[in-house]
Amino acid sequence: MTEGTCVMEKNRVRIVDIADELGLSTATVSNVIHGKTKKISAETIKRVEKLLEERQYIPSMAGILLAQNDSRIIGVVVNDHEKYEGHVLEDGFIAASVNALSKEIDKAGYFMMVKATSKWQEISKYASMWNMAGLVLIGFCERDYQELRNRMHIPFVVYDGFFPEGGRGLVNLVIDDFDGGKQMGEYLKKLGHEKVLCIADNDICMDIRRFKGLQSVLPEAEMLLIPMKKQEREKFYREKKKYILGFSAVFAVSDYYAADFLCFLHREGIQVPEELSVSGFDDSMLSRQTYPMLTTIGCDHIKRAEMALDLLEKLNRKEKTESVYALHVTLVERNSTMSILKKDVECRTKIGQNY
Repeated sequence: MTEGTCVMEKNRVRIVDIADELGLSTATVSNVIHGKTKKISAETIKRVEKLLEERQYIPSMAGILLAQNDSRIIGVVVNDHEKYEGHVLEDGFIAASVNALSKEIDKAGYFMMVKATSKWQEISKYASMWNMAGLVLIGFCERDYQELRNRMHIPFVVYDGFFPEGGRGLVNLVIDDFDGGKQMGEYLKKLGHEKVLCIADNDICMDIRRFKGLQSVLPEAEMLLIPMKKQEREKFYREKKKYILGFSAVFAVSDYYAADFLCFLHREGIQVPEELSVSGFDDSMLSRQTYPMLTTIGCDHIKRAEMALDLLEKLNRKEKTESVYALHVTLVERNSTMSILKKDVECRTKIGQNY
């Protein structure tokens, strides 16, 4: 313990100090602090509160919450996956999701606690330690959810989980990834694009669904698996540049990868959308901060957060819910994509051959 901490602890006013000064029991003072005042007179409550304010008593918030039967805490746990390279809460999709949850959790009269971890084993300990009313889990895999379901009695809602059934105390809140890819395919086809490249760091879960949606409209679409680490992607794109420029458009499975790809194209002197159209997925804040701004697919984060809170309350009341709920997605057109003609395709092919 540091010297500063020792001084702070020494000067801190204790419940027993307040009780002694007022000639009351520590239980009475504690009950006033914790809001358990049904059997305490209004005069006594006023005396205790007045002295607490005068002595600048600082209560332990954890103690207050844990003393209640219902802590009113909703935990939001995000998978700190290696692909985020230690910046998971800065990711556009994650940030938008947490921001929306913060607003809705506060509106519903709960407290929000956020934890980023790659160790699912920590989640049950974290939830029970704070006597949580529910959890929202983002980014974990099927095995993790199944293990947690067996370990915890606390209800939880999953964002974009991938498992066949929800099960007890668990609801999967997904977005329609296939339809998002399909909408992008229809949009690019309308612009004249036929040969489109999809870039992703894996070919499973939501990424493959987005690609399959794209491919349902554009059969010639191909998927290119890219490295998760940023430094490795730079080298990879340079090696694959000729191949990439054989396509007229690139559809990234996230705005993060789309923005990262735009930076690479800019450094290589490749004009977007004149030489290559680029689009993303998520409609995060990042999509509006790139140049040019990204055409993308987005969902209503506030509506999703509202649903998450509503479902947690239903689970707490033991009401019946569906295992999976799917949210609609919408294409957002911006200026990173453009219409092309057949002669433009020939021109782009020549450009690709020159690299």
